[in-house]
Amino acid sequence: MKILITGGTGLIGSHLCVQLHQLGHELTVLSRKPETVPTFCKAIRSLDEWQPATHFDAVINLAGESIVDKAWTEARKKVLWESRVGLTQSFVRCIEAADEKPSVFISGSAIGYYGNTGDKILDESAHAGKDFGAHLCDEWEKAALASTVRVCVLRTGLVLAPSGGFLKKMLPAFKLGLGGSMGSGTQWMSWIHIDDYVAVLIELLTNPNAQGAYNMTAPQPLTNRAFTEHLAKALNHRVFFSTPAWFLQLLLGERSDLVLGGQRVFPVRVTDLGYTFKYHDLDDTLKALFSKKS
Repeated sequence: MKILITGGTGLIGSHLCVQLHQLGHELTVLSRKPETVPTFCKAIRSLDEWQPATHFDAVINLAGESIVDKAWTEARKKVLWESRVGLTQSFVRCIEAADEKPSVFISGSAIGYYGNTGDKILDESAHAGKDFGAHLCDEWEKAALASTVRVCVLRTGLVLAPSGGFLKKMLPAFKLGLGGSMGSGTQWMSWIHIDDYVAVLIELLTNPNAQGAYNMTAPQPLTNRAFTEHLAKALNHRVFFSTPAWFLQLLLGERSDLVLGGQRVFPVRVTDLGYTFKYHDLDDTLKALFSKKS
């Protein structure tokens, strides 16, 4: 297939591009920094280069400015909105204007769609939350689902990979013996190994019956405290500290919802497709990840 990808140089996109290339697909990556795009991919700088006569069999949109790295000022919220909702709307316009439309549009989202839901068990039928992150994801999904082609929406959890991503932010503190739970530690963390994530995405890409929202998480969510204990065990450290909620609220402001809130998510629609997760136990997952790094 001829596939157009955004976010192709990010954590998920870079792993995905390698797998798709190995499967023989022809890849074009949209990037503001074409020099960072893998040499086996064609690179374009702007959607303006996608003319109606240009045909892609599939479009995968994984782009989006980091939601956690900068304070949520009104200006930053506009950047987050444009990089998700605005860009997705632009993609849909290009898809609809194409002389020959792609067969599928796969678009990013996140489990933040559900908001902070406590201990409630969530599958893909659960409603969107009310906070900024949830509203952002809800509108992001609506923008993608406005397309007339087959659409799959990726409600992404915490992606675990040998390097980069969520673990990269956590490991330094744990290696210094300073890692610990956040706030009460009772908030749920729904995670997925990068290999499973890519495999599920490729299943959605190639399965003509796949459509709608999918929870991109392993079927074993854990509380923040439990996740912390498993990570410390994998690193042969003990957990001595916890970060109080008030400190995180002071440090992060509105963004503290991202670490003090949580979602207990299960990938019901993914397993209904017949997919079997390779990594569902966190201890085995962390052991595999750290062995790849060494």
